[in-house]
Amino acid sequence: MNFADLGLSEELLRAVGDAGYDEPTPIQANAIPPVLMMKDIIGIAQTGTGKTASFVLPMIDILAHGRSRARMPRSLILEPTRELAAQVAENFEKYGKYHKLSMALLIGGVSMGDQIKALEKGVDVLIATPGRLMDLFERGNILLTGCSLLVIDEADRMLDMGFIPDIEQICTKLPRQRQTLLFSATMPPPIKKLADKFLDNPKTIEVARAATTNANIEQWLVPVSSSDKRGTLRDLLRQPEVRTAIIFCNRKTTVRELNKSLRRSGFRSCEIHGDMEQPQRLAELELFKAGEVNILVASDVAARGLDIKGVSHVVNFDAPWHPDDYVHRIGRTGRAGATGTAYTFVTAEDGENIANIEKLTGQKIARLEAKPADAAPEPEGDEEKPQRARGRRRGGEQPKSTVRSAEKPRRSPAPRATPAPAADEDAGGWNGPIPGFLDARIDL
Repeated sequence: MNFADLGLSEELLRAVGDAGYDEPTPIQANAIPPVLMMKDIIGIAQTGTGKTASFVLPMIDILAHGRSRARMPRSLILEPTRELAAQVAENFEKYGKYHKLSMALLIGGVSMGDQIKALEKGVDVLIATPGRLMDLFERGNILLTGCSLLVIDEADRMLDMGFIPDIEQICTKLPRQRQTLLFSATMPPPIKKLADKFLDNPKTIEVARAATTNANIEQWLVPVSSSDKRGTLRDLLRQPEVRTAIIFCNRKTTVRELNKSLRRSGFRSCEIHGDMEQPQRLAELELFKAGEVNILVASDVAARGLDIKGVSHVVNFDAPWHPDDYVHRIGRTGRAGATGTAYTFVTAEDGENIANIEKLTGQKIARLEAKPADAAPEPEGDEEKPQRARGRRRGGEQPKSTVRSAEKPRRSPAPRATPAPAADEDAGGWNGPIPGFLDARIDL
């Protein structure tokens, strides 16, 4: 099957061809025809499956007929984060280049005045995060009575971030006669309840079990002491196989300090986390996408939805606190049929987290045996002391969620390393090439 079989317009097929795509992914092949037939759908699919194009492409053809009016968007796409909203906007620009559709992006961290001006001109497509949309709605800057198509994307992520009440309120402001598309990686009871309430006889499309990991991703656990983490990371990043890498940390402060450390050691790295202003975050992402830097250090604000081609490696510098974060983190590599590698650093305190990840994914992750470090470990005071969160913790923003305070676990004594002159500013780690920098493989 190719895109021409799905009923898309010639202009849209030309834009898809220009982007280098010939065959639709399973979610696209199954979702695009019913969307074009104006049916409500529930799409159960993870990021990285081509989900975004499965609603962007048919929306462009649907909206090609009609005219926008001031402050009354014709369609609305709700996204949980700024990054996801910006990426959907990029998709509309890429695939809609032969159509004359107007678009507005309503996200925090961007001038509200510019957004209001765009709305006053009239837009065909409004892409928004719930908080900013509700803010402008309550100010009287936007009317939703002319919106005939609603997309609720990453619904389970919306649930995690506490946005479901906002979404329910938004749905009541839209016309009852509309088309609604809901996409989610999982279908927990609150999302099922939302779908039952606001979708009309939807067609359900499921392309993969929610908790599975991509078979194209080679996964490894890397046992390491907290004091050796940075040295181990540097050894890994120096291997020729590592062309581009995203490194995930549990805390925003770790992201900042690790990026500084890597840059001092000569690596081309940048960072993204929830404390950064939106223009700065987008600028850092653009550096990574353009290849000006090849290492992106990130908190979980970037774990879901980042669509960056050619990421060869993902490194979990901190083992994720919540198991579904693991699935979404490592999903940044091995995309669009490519292969990828994911390493997760594991300290003595991470046993429970790893067990939960393996239970969720239904697979054991191979463990790599370490060589003793030849270099002196970095002073422990320069590294954040690990903590285990009692509640769900993420590195990114949680506008509506309640986060309980973290408590510090007991630390197991780190293995001693034989002191030696440091090769660079952050000493410590293992030696040799991959998998030589790790002595042997043990399949658990």
